[in-house]
Amino acid sequence: MAGPGAAAAALLPAVLLALLAPWAGRGGAAAPTAPNGTLEAELERRWESLVARSLARLPVAAQPKEAAVQSGAGDYLLGIKRLRRLYCNVGIGFHLQVLPDGRIGGVHADTSDSLLELSPVERGVVSIFGVASRFFVAMSSKGKLYGSPFFTDECKFKETLLANNYNAYECHQHPGMFIALSKNGKPKKGNRVSPTMKVTHFLPRL
Repeated sequence: MAGPGAAAAALLPAVLLALLAPWAGRGGAAAPTAPNGTLEAELERRWESLVARSLARLPVAAQPKEAAVQSGAGDYLLGIKRLRRLYCNVGIGFHLQVLPDGRIGGVHADTSDSLLELSPVERGVVSIFGVASRFFVAMSSKGKLYGSPFFTDECKFKETLLANNYNAYECHQHPGMFIALSKNGKPKKGNRVSPTMKVTHFLPRL
C-alpha cells in the first residue's frame, strides 16, 4: 500500500494542472475546450472559488485590547479606567456624587452615586463618569457643574497632583475653572475658586 507521501506526490500534478489550466491557452498550444468555451469558464470559476476560500482562512487582525467607546460627541476611552471616589476634606468631608437626575453635589457617606469612573482622554486630562447615574461631570462656561448624558468638551478636566497629594480638576474647555465643593457639600462655581483653596482639593480613593 502506498504511503501518504506517495499519494501526495500523485496528486501534485493534478493540482498544478487545475491551477494552470486557465492560462494554458494564453501561450503555446491551446487547451482543449468544450463548445462555447464552457471548460475555460468553469476552470476560471473554480480558480476564483479557490482564491475566495483561501482568503477566508486568513486570520482576522487582532482587535485592540480596549476599544474606544462611542458616547455622544466622540470617543472617550483612550486608556486605563479607574473606579474611584473623589473625597474633598471640607466641612465634615464630602465625596463628589452624580445623582440620577444629573445634579452634582457632595455626600458624606459612600454611596453608589459617589462611585466614579475616571478615564484618560488626553495626557493629563480625564473624564469623570457617574457609574450609577450614567452621567458625565461637566462644567459650563459660567463655571456651573452639571451632569451630561453625553461626552462633550465640557466633560474634560485637567487632573493636577498637588503638593498635599490631593488632586485639582480644572475644566479643560474653560481654563481657570475648577471643580469645588463648599463646606456644606454644595457645588461651588468653578470661576470663583482657585487651586490654592481647600474646596478644590480632591483625594481619589476606593
